[in-house]
Amino acid sequence: MKRRIISYAICLVCSLLWSTSVIAQVVKTNNGLRSVLNGVVTEVRFYSPQVVRILKYYSSDTVATNDPKLVVTMQPQTVSVNFSNENGLAKVSTSDITVSVNNTTGQVAFYDKNSKQMIEEKSGTTVMTARKDGTSDSYELKQTFTLDTNESIYGLGQIQNNLLNQRGQKYGYMVQGNSTVWVPYVHSVKGYGLYWDNLSPTTFDDNANGMTFDSSVGHAIDYYYLAGSASNGEQTVALMRELTGQVPMIPLWAYGYFQSKERYQSADETMSVVKKYRDLGIPLDCVVQDWQYWGSNNQWNAMDFLNSKFSNYQQMIDSIHDMHAKILISFWANFGRDTKQFAYFKQHNELFKCGDTIMTTTYPNNEGVGIYDTYSKDARDYYWKCLYSGITSRGIDAYWMDSSEPDHYQGGDDREKTFDFVTGLNCTWRSVRNAYPLVHVGGVYDHHRAESGCSNKRVMILTRSGFAGLQRTGANTWSGDITASWETLAKQIPAALNYTICGIPNWNSDIGGFFNGDYSGPGQSSYNELYARWIQFGTFCPMMRSHGAGTDRAIYRFGESGTQYYDNIEKYINLRYALLPYIYSTAWNVHKNGSSFMLALPLVYPTDNATHDITDEYQFGNSFLVAPVLKASASSRNVYLPTGEKWIDFWNGSTAEGGQTISRSVDLQTIPLYVKAGSIIPWGPKVQYSTQCSWDSLEVRVYPGADGTFTLYEDEFDNYNYEQGKYTEIPFSWNNATQELTIGARQGSYNGMITKRKFAIVLVDSITGLGASQSKRISKIIDYDGTAITVKVNNKNVIVKKKMIRQHKI
Repeated sequence: MKRRIISYAICLVCSLLWSTSVIAQVVKTNNGLRSVLNGVVTEVRFYSPQVVRILKYYSSDTVATNDPKLVVTMQPQTVSVNFSNENGLAKVSTSDITVSVNNTTGQVAFYDKNSKQMIEEKSGTTVMTARKDGTSDSYELKQTFTLDTNESIYGLGQIQNNLLNQRGQKYGYMVQGNSTVWVPYVHSVKGYGLYWDNLSPTTFDDNANGMTFDSSVGHAIDYYYLAGSASNGEQTVALMRELTGQVPMIPLWAYGYFQSKERYQSADETMSVVKKYRDLGIPLDCVVQDWQYWGSNNQWNAMDFLNSKFSNYQQMIDSIHDMHAKILISFWANFGRDTKQFAYFKQHNELFKCGDTIMTTTYPNNEGVGIYDTYSKDARDYYWKCLYSGITSRGIDAYWMDSSEPDHYQGGDDREKTFDFVTGLNCTWRSVRNAYPLVHVGGVYDHHRAESGCSNKRVMILTRSGFAGLQRTGANTWSGDITASWETLAKQIPAALNYTICGIPNWNSDIGGFFNGDYSGPGQSSYNELYARWIQFGTFCPMMRSHGAGTDRAIYRFGESGTQYYDNIEKYINLRYALLPYIYSTAWNVHKNGSSFMLALPLVYPTDNATHDITDEYQFGNSFLVAPVLKASASSRNVYLPTGEKWIDFWNGSTAEGGQTISRSVDLQTIPLYVKAGSIIPWGPKVQYSTQCSWDSLEVRVYPGADGTFTLYEDEFDNYNYEQGKYTEIPFSWNNATQELTIGARQGSYNGMITKRKFAIVLVDSITGLGASQSKRISKIIDYDGTAITVKVNNKNVIVKKKMIRQHKI
């Protein structure tokens, strides 16, 4: 009781001290200001003209600014700041941001370059309540912000509740889970972002009193304000990447089609999947090997092929490679009691404990499986040593880091005891809990990059969880073990969009849902329809992967060629491969310019109020408006076309003005899909795998009605030479008034680049350049040798192809 009274008193003092008449002591610093008021320090530190950090802590706390900083990678720049201290406000400003600190309340407020207030702390709501974190002194940290009444906010990670706008929501004691990825970041439709830099379990609550972050432990209130653009939300996403890490390129093949199942039970079965796809002529780039190739649960995650049904693992790997495919394999963050990893981590105190006992309430439960301490450098080093020797060195192409959050089933007092475990960072797990997947995935990424035997192979990771900064590993996050239903399919869209808004662009879901739920699976007509709509959606996600438990979801389980469900799957897999030049060039735009694949409409069109709560549409790259069908037996669906653009129906070439909702009829084969006027889209050849043919004779579709640009990006597709400038960019621009297409001079070079090529230009109209297949009508063929050329393009003398333009194997 005495301790509780003391804690309450400290909390009360902290929350009331701002209303006293004491005046803060303020000094200008090299990159901002430092204010001290009643023993509480407020620091304003500019990292760039657009990024500013706010710190609040007790001046007596000697470790206040030394908490583990696992997310932010940006180093403060030299920033020119203006300082003033008058009329009760200390102000510091750059060309883009003004920050004020009230000298009597400590309240912080943010203004844009035009002195318009963007957001402010609510006065008297800075609360730092003393508490114990394990055996160490710490604080519960709480701050409330005041938003405009009608201000929409987005982000907070992947939360599957079918909401895009997060106003009025409360998420309590958030920790990473199977299908929820918590990221304490919000993006305002006004154009700014706010990243709350705390890694412990945190509650978010937005209500009539304000927007509050309340974190379990820490020594300083620590957050970043990002000054983006009120007209282009992507600029704020780019700043989040500048703060927490840029997105590397992943290999071209990773944008092809993945076939997966829980699980293929032998090496022979895994090989047979690829062979079947090749025999059917259905494109496939990767087959996925799920768990238990290691054998029984006592050998859980042994990172070795100990299961007798995988004794011919090397034949499996080599055979898959001989069929021009890749293999992705799963491994976990925990280990069975008889594995060498368990023994090593136990010896080095690198397994999480509940009190003095190794904590084993993880999947598979009641099997004595323990979670390793990824925060220990020694543990990460040994983890990689085992992964490399048992898996990577044998030719596996990519990493599936399952249960990377990790699975942790304890609740109540036992969970808190486990959170008291002191990690390799010399802090409790509680204090860094939500960053576990970031550090875990980052350990594999960093070790792969440093391993000489991996130097020519880009890291490709699939992970079930993440955190702010995950994008710097290039990892794809999937939405966890979801259950098949129309409601679940609908929830994937806003979950993906809010996650992307947090700066993490690579995302996917199990096409068809992981669990069958109320369905029996492929062959059941109601499930077949759901799967048909899901694969249409999956075509327009950064990763296209079919996966599920209980029943096989391979194309040949849905019928045969000539039947509607089989043909739908084949159609959209082929469409995905036709889009590869567009997708890969978009990946370059993500890497270079901070863009994203899946873009929420209020991010792209923030001034169009009608977009602010749209949960069932999104933009894929800069050109496509995607409106998945989300109801059974649908014959139509409404589609909102954002204002300020003309939109061209992908399937029939008709044009509609933006700023209206239209009803689009649909059959089973059709997803409503619109292309922004002015778009220039390269169209890839028909192939069986991503690198089967070079892009020396690309079709290029031009969607008239507005001016537009596009940059075609190419490199060696699966190494890191692009980081040394080994790549090419070919700029395209369309002048709608003159109907002229300019293909600019090629920039850059790399070994094996295409020096001479043909572009088959297709000016889209009601009969030209429609749908998923290559166009049979060509407006103009251009020979291109890397020098700039401008041509007039019309459909007066269309070339009708009798066969596809010849493609060359790479």
